[in-house]
Amino acid sequence: MKKILTATALLLASTTLAMAEGELQLYNWGNYTSPELLKKFEADTGIHVTVTDYDSNTAALAKVEAGGSGFDLVVPSANYIPIWVEKGLIQKLDASKLTNKGNIAPRWVDVPWDQGRNYSIPWQWGSVGVAVNTSVYKGDINTSDIFLRVPEELKGKINVVPEMTDVVNMAIFNVGGEPCTEDTEVLKKVRDLLVAAKKDWLSMDYGATEKLSNNDWAASVNWNGSTMRARIANPDVAFGYPKEGYPLFMDSVALLSDAKNVDNAYKFLDYIMVPENAAMLSAFARYANGISGSEAFMPDDMKTAPEVVPAEEFAKNGHFLPTCGPKAQEYITAIWTELQK
Repeated sequence: MKKILTATALLLASTTLAMAEGELQLYNWGNYTSPELLKKFEADTGIHVTVTDYDSNTAALAKVEAGGSGFDLVVPSANYIPIWVEKGLIQKLDASKLTNKGNIAPRWVDVPWDQGRNYSIPWQWGSVGVAVNTSVYKGDINTSDIFLRVPEELKGKINVVPEMTDVVNMAIFNVGGEPCTEDTEVLKKVRDLLVAAKKDWLSMDYGATEKLSNNDWAASVNWNGSTMRARIANPDVAFGYPKEGYPLFMDSVALLSDAKNVDNAYKFLDYIMVPENAAMLSAFARYANGISGSEAFMPDDMKTAPEVVPAEEFAKNGHFLPTCGPKAQEYITAIWTELQK
């Protein structure tokens, strides 16, 4: 009987192991992962990827920091990567398991937030600006005044995506400050400007792609790829690059320190560094990626899209946000907390 039980236990254990070998848990921004890429990955590797969505960097960080998330991979923005490293939430990558790491474009290797790409690999990158329905508003859209000093035509019709560092730093740029400033005079102007503007906003929510497409919102602080998707569905939508300055972002994939499906995670990381596969991610979400050679596989409409390839006069005003120091982060969080009231 004991031998039978032992054999049964071994069979169950091997079955459980086999199931685990076919799984991967990806924690990512909502509406940001190509279903076609996931189907292709599963067909090629036998690994099924379950995607769980989050809607902000702070939400993702809080969830994982609380422990027991069960996720294997996460996709933080550039200025959050050092925070994840400092907190010990992501682990250093084993380059020997990433045979396609050489496909990362040189521009995206020695980046300030992860020198040498020791902890992360590129996912997608883009701009934070303003999306405007030009049938509702005919004025200049290349300004953050769209949401900070709301034009009459847009009052009560504009949304602000609730991504704290993007929104607060856009306001800092607007008043002539530097990102992550600790200048209390600048920050007071920012707080007053945001609090005064809020009365003219309709909402602070996500889902801009659909709601701009459906004319539920006439404008929104938004990301460029999401705006391109909205514009394809609704030609009246246009993306504005604030002349006062606007954030650039790169979201990168990192391996959680408590990941269970580590081998599968490495297979996925290596897979999305294949140019054709990186292009599939971009074709879905409509953002650029950081993989050399992917351009040949990109959709034709992305190669000249104004949301993806800004005119030089607009491109010069984009800035990657640094990781704020504790004092600056404290000020930003205080402003954001007051804005939520």
